[in-house]
Amino acid sequence: MNTQTFRNYINGEWVDGPTFENRNPANTDELVGNFIKATPADVAAAADAAAAALPGWSGLNAPARGNLLYKVADILEKKFEQLGEEMTREEGKTFPEAKGEVRRAINIFRYFGGEGSRMPGMLVPSERDRVHMFALRKPIGVLGLINPWNFPIAIPAWKLAPALICGNTVLLKPASAAPLSSWRIVEACHEAGIPKGVVNYIAGSGGAIGSAIVNAKPIKGVSFTGSCDVGHRLHAEASKRRLRIQLEMGGKNPTIVLADADFNSAVENVANAAFLSTGQKCTATSRAIVEDAIYDRFVAALVERTRKLKVGNGMEAGIDIGPAIDQAQLEVNLRYIEIGRKEAGAPLVGGNRITGGAFDKGFFVEPTIFSNVTESMTIAQEEIFGPVLSVMRAKDFADAMRIANNIPFGLSASIQTTNLSRAFEYIYSMEAGLLTVNLPSAGVEYQLPFGGTKGSSFGPKEQGPAAMDFYSDYKTVYLKY
Repeated sequence: MNTQTFRNYINGEWVDGPTFENRNPANTDELVGNFIKATPADVAAAADAAAAALPGWSGLNAPARGNLLYKVADILEKKFEQLGEEMTREEGKTFPEAKGEVRRAINIFRYFGGEGSRMPGMLVPSERDRVHMFALRKPIGVLGLINPWNFPIAIPAWKLAPALICGNTVLLKPASAAPLSSWRIVEACHEAGIPKGVVNYIAGSGGAIGSAIVNAKPIKGVSFTGSCDVGHRLHAEASKRRLRIQLEMGGKNPTIVLADADFNSAVENVANAAFLSTGQKCTATSRAIVEDAIYDRFVAALVERTRKLKVGNGMEAGIDIGPAIDQAQLEVNLRYIEIGRKEAGAPLVGGNRITGGAFDKGFFVEPTIFSNVTESMTIAQEEIFGPVLSVMRAKDFADAMRIANNIPFGLSASIQTTNLSRAFEYIYSMEAGLLTVNLPSAGVEYQLPFGGTKGSSFGPKEQGPAAMDFYSDYKTVYLKY
């Protein structure tokens, strides 16, 4: 790939400035691209452009906005293989995983394009004679969309598409660790003919740019996906201005494995959810809570399965797990592994950085399993965001549920069981926003609400029809005839 400079996009123009590098985490010798480092002045210019574009965009009928989203999807479709390869090179996930994410982003734009022809409001009967009552959706205004690096095209898509179909204008900020995939979305918006100022792209330092977005005068709301610490700071800043805010943050997600589970499927589902995408999913399983009757057998099988996972460059065939996103995340993984050694003893598998040959140029760590982890241990309470799994022992279903819920997070959870009653008890009692049964805890679709509870999320849900709730408000009408 030839090195290219990817400029910011403000008011329909590609804007230059000082650059920062985006390198391949599997091979840091490879420079994926140079990106313009935005300044607070760039943020102000983008916010002003978005404010100026708002009347025209919100005044365009929703089916016409939807047609433009369909065009964006078609442009992305034509670059499908390229986008998957670029994502693997900038973020590290395997090529098949990256292509799956690109497909999801395309489908998201088509889904919300279709919402333009529906744009559901409310129509209800009045108690009064000859009064017609209804409520119309209206946009919020100028929105800041702050994105993470772990799903660098899907998450920008599921923020941007509903924001646009509802008639808002936006400032889109990618994570500095993986800015190219979302840049391609903005490029597609430009090629599709979305009017200038409607979509603005500003890359750069999360601290400086994120704060500037929240404090830009035209901004009316912020959607953020990322760490709890940053989310809490953004919430505090946004609250000072009474901005609408949506936060998707951390998780410490459990998979409960009961003795009656389909054993082989349970092993596969836990390994999948814990280690694919290098564990860099907010919905990844980081706690496997296993019923005592099958604990030893299950742990042995899971260790055997984990040993077969192949770590390497995600562009190579047969690779299951890519690198950590960068040096900082690698160090976090290794630090928690050392904490785990002190708390739970030596890991049953993994526990080391992978070195030698091509591995020396990337941020690779072995998938790691700790057993006999207890609730009070750090590795059972804090999010690691890497391929590190804590296996915990439960006396029975009730004990497993207690352990699973004894956590400040509540994003996703899974249960492995063939007992229908246990499955429904789990569904109604589990304190998490995303629940799976006999599936991995990670891996959701775009047609239903996405989001957690407790310390994992704040504000309306993302994705599916629920996404409209954050990106629009109601205008209520009473008409006497």
